[in-house]
Amino acid sequence: MVANINKVINIPEGKIRDFIDGKFRNDTPEEYVRQNLEKRLVMEHKYSKNQIKVEYTIKVGTAKKRADLAVFPKDCENYVQENIKMILEIKREDVSPDDKKEGVDQLKSYMAASLNCEWGMWTNGIAKVVIRKVYNEDGDTKFTEYIDIPSADGKMENLDRPKRNELREPVEDNLLLVFKNCHNHIYSAEGMQKQPAFFEFLKIIFCKIEDEKNGFDPLEFFITSDEIKNPDGQLTAKKRLATIFDKVKKKFSQIFDVNDEIRLSHRTLGYVISELQSYSLITTQIDVKGKAYEELVGANLRGDRGEFFTPRNVMTMAVEMLNPRKGERILDSSCGTGGFLVTAMMHVIHSFQQESEEKLNREMSEWQYEEKKVFDEQISEISRDIVGFDINPDLVKSSTMNLLMNNEQAKDGNLFRMNSLLPPHEWPSQLKKDLSKELGIPKESISNSKSIEWFDVIVTNPPFGSKIPIQDRNILSQYDLGYIWEKSNAGWIKSDRLQKSVPPEQLFIERCVQFLKPGGRMAIVIPDSILGSPGLGYIRQWLIERTKIIASIDLPAVTFQPRNGTQTSVLIVQKKTEAELREESENQYMADYNIFMAILDHVGHDKRGNFIYKTDDDGKLYLKTIMKKEIVANADGTYSEVLTSKDKHVLNDQTGQVPPLFEEWKRGEGILW
Repeated sequence: MVANINKVINIPEGKIRDFIDGKFRNDTPEEYVRQNLEKRLVMEHKYSKNQIKVEYTIKVGTAKKRADLAVFPKDCENYVQENIKMILEIKREDVSPDDKKEGVDQLKSYMAASLNCEWGMWTNGIAKVVIRKVYNEDGDTKFTEYIDIPSADGKMENLDRPKRNELREPVEDNLLLVFKNCHNHIYSAEGMQKQPAFFEFLKIIFCKIEDEKNGFDPLEFFITSDEIKNPDGQLTAKKRLATIFDKVKKKFSQIFDVNDEIRLSHRTLGYVISELQSYSLITTQIDVKGKAYEELVGANLRGDRGEFFTPRNVMTMAVEMLNPRKGERILDSSCGTGGFLVTAMMHVIHSFQQESEEKLNREMSEWQYEEKKVFDEQISEISRDIVGFDINPDLVKSSTMNLLMNNEQAKDGNLFRMNSLLPPHEWPSQLKKDLSKELGIPKESISNSKSIEWFDVIVTNPPFGSKIPIQDRNILSQYDLGYIWEKSNAGWIKSDRLQKSVPPEQLFIERCVQFLKPGGRMAIVIPDSILGSPGLGYIRQWLIERTKIIASIDLPAVTFQPRNGTQTSVLIVQKKTEAELREESENQYMADYNIFMAILDHVGHDKRGNFIYKTDDDGKLYLKTIMKKEIVANADGTYSEVLTSKDKHVLNDQTGQVPPLFEEWKRGEGILW
């Protein structure tokens, strides 16, 4: 139960308020890990706040040491060293568990010096070691490794094979830490590069969610403390996971090959299973698991083949300007890791929630069960309208998981592995079958570029660059922009001669317009050369003839740096209807209209990718007071809500200023979407 209390706590700059004792401590990476561990102890493992002591002094021989966290028995009245039940040690990231002074041996010395201390955990934020102190028949101390620490109820059986109804929801950034630990373990133990390590981890996440969804049988995603200690046990767990992965491959046949397998050693796989098995990924709050997944994606996937993933703030700006609504079918034709699709989906859901709250005249937290049920059904329908294409099968997997992590109601079949630049009649038969099923269209109708007007909204950042040109004459011949255009007094005229090669982003412009329904709208990231180069005037003419140019947002050169320094813009267009095209053809002229234009100087980071912050007129960093509601644990096991106040530096990012200005401009122009 959370009680609201009227209390404002001012947190000094560079400090963190301790979750347990309320003291201010320096904001360091180690402290970040400790705070998440404290919240895990209280909110996941259900230890009460008064059982936990921070920086507790322990006497080891004649020396006095400080344990980062000491946990005492429930209803303990005397917090002396001999009553400690569990000790947790948090170290810097560069400290190894095998370090002679600060590694696991230090934790063992603390536990040995504390008579009744049975459990211990050592972590550096990457690696985690859990040990249990037991005594043999001769009374000698023995330390045994376990998968995890026990919860406050002391049940041991749930450590090895969690029951479905006892899976925990991770709090704060604990899921992010677990994801990072798993990925980094695969990266280091298997000798893989970051991208392959990420995609192997992704397979395991698919298996974890599939096992949780199989609600009638006992969980099979687990490894016991005994199994993880020996090769035979690890192999047994790997076989269990392989059975789950067979189900995943059948369910996601569009993105997994039938012969695909999890390419990890049984030792590594055992570690990853042990880290994940106690959590429920299905019931975990959307913002927790969405953040964890997206941060892992951002840290480990880098673009090649022209795939330079769009910064989140630019995606948000483009989606808010397009303002997609419930009932509109949305496409990203080069979906990458799914960032644009997730941003668009969450925008539609948020708008629909606001509309629903206004109709019911109360916030969602006050809705009745039936009202929430209807809302969830509508959210599921929204997810059906989110569609993505990408030629890279690994990125399609990543996009699928991104949608699932950000909406448990998300439809998992609307992301397709395909080369969308190919002529439609050459698309694989199974792809056409899947598209016809998901889009509700006859398979036979997918025949040419004029039969693919399926989408109301497109938001995309296609691969671009002269290093990955399209040279296939069969592909080029289906596009107007695949031909050579000649300049004349009347403008540009298309010849009957094909170009030798065309950068892919030019063809994607035409393909995306073909994908749009008449009246549909699109935001696309394109190189500035398309908008300004004299030799590419025919592309601008082609666009103006077929679409209305609604807006052009010039982005700074640092937008995609440090990986790519191409100067780009976000172009927003609306496809002309047949009536508009017919009227222009009959009148032999196009009516004048206004175009919204903006130039951004700052997007929040520099050319090295480092954050840049606003400064005042004197050059001093600008500070903004951030008010935030936080949950704190009370000594009696209940929780309270407090309001914290903290001065923070403000990113020098202008993307957030554009959508409200654009909205005001649209109203003046009579644009209704």
